Amino acid sequence: MASSASRAGERMIHQDYIARIRYSNALPPPPNPPKLLDIPNTGLASGQYTTPGFASRLARDQPLNIEADAELGMPLDLVGMPGIFDGDESSIQAPLHAPAPHPHDRALLRPLSTLGKPKFSDSGVSFLRRTEYISSHSTKTRFDPATPRSLTDSPGKKLRRPAANVDKESPQYIKSQAVKSFDIAASNLKEGKSMKHPTNKNLKLEASYPLIPDLDAFPDAGGYITIKFLTNPVPPSSTYDIRLENSLFRPVPPTDEEQAIKDAAKEAYLLDPEHNPAPEDFIEYEFFLAETPEHALRFKRKFDVLDPENNEEELYPSTNASGDKCFRFKKIRPYESASQVGSVSDKYDDELMIALHDGSDGLRQRAAYYYPILQRIAIRPQRTKNIHKHRLGFTDEDRSGRIADFLDVQIEDPTDDVVAAREIFRENPYGSEEQPEEGDGEANGVDSEQRTPEGQDEDRE
Repeated sequence: MASSASRAGERMIHQDYIARIRYSNALPPPPNPPKLLDIPNTGLASGQYTTPGFASRLARDQPLNIEADAELGMPLDLVGMPGIFDGDESSIQAPLHAPAPHPHDRALLRPLSTLGKPKFSDSGVSFLRRTEYISSHSTKTRFDPATPRSLTDSPGKKLRRPAANVDKESPQYIKSQAVKSFDIAASNLKEGKSMKHPTNKNLKLEASYPLIPDLDAFPDAGGYITIKFLTNPVPPSSTYDIRLENSLFRPVPPTDEEQAIKDAAKEAYLLDPEHNPAPEDFIEYEFFLAETPEHALRFKRKFDVLDPENNEEELYPSTNASGDKCFRFKKIRPYESASQVGSVSDKYDDELMIALHDGSDGLRQRAAYYYPILQRIAIRPQRTKNIHKHRLGFTDEDRSGRIADFLDVQIEDPTDDVVAAREIFRENPYGSEEQPEEGDGEANGVDSEQRTPEGQDEDRE
């Protein structure tokens, strides 16, 4: 009775039964079982497993389970190509200018350095910061009241804080920084031995030159043009051809018919760029070289102001049809521009030519003179002419007076108009709107005559 009474006073707790059930999740076997090859072997002792012929024989014995036609899916029949038998090879050639990629495909053109996990800056994420102050200055030594101030301060390592209200875009601040840079440069030139390279401490300064523009050498266009050959313009040889240093390029102006067709193609592209391709803006050139290296050296002497005989008539090796002395340049082949970059507005931004003068000639002071680059042109042998002739209808009937096989050149002093055009760039580095147009033969100081000798056919291809 006592035991039953004690159990009646205990608290009853209800408890559910929990059972853990596990289900089998075995993967089914693959639908295509591995293929076992019956490879006849002679054992490891023969050594045939390590020879390339063993694998080649296995590849020949196993037939390809692919149904392909005789051309392997790539037809090579040129009959269906439009205009292929008329000289128009545009259907089998890649376009000169690659089309713009689709916006969805631009992510595929990212460089490898940008791939991977993006790096986030901690400055814009407040919840990832540690419990410390973020400042552009170095952390100061924490001051302890029990330590004297003179022991904690380091006067040699104090940083000068910039002024609180400094407008770096103001003209006064820009002028002060420009004047400060000149003062630093003057002090470095005065004490050249104390100058140090920012990265290589073993380099020492041997000589220094002030960098100034050569205003007396600026042409009437206000700058120069660099031309890069994509192929060798002369036959391969073991010696350098000095005629390349004084070669001539003559732009071939388009005819009225060609210019009208180009303008129409450009207008059609501006109206509907999706269905009309962008017109290829290329320029045709004729490349001329002196007949002999000796003639090239004489031509170079005519421009040497230090040569006392640069004005002698005996330097001219040839005579033109009028009986005047001249330099004769022979046409090598036609070229066309593959790419052209640059303009007057950015002639000081990308590239500059620099020439060092020690001042020994007495004409210039000792300095490094720089010359601006107006345009950078890459040229290639003319090969798209026939394509455009058949595609756009270009003809050579109106070009009889525009193509020459020889150029007879005479050197003359610049006229007053050319000198006035050069003087503009002394005050205005980028020129003015009233500047004379480029391409004027008289403005270049060269008198050229186009002629084709008798008994010689004109080469216009």
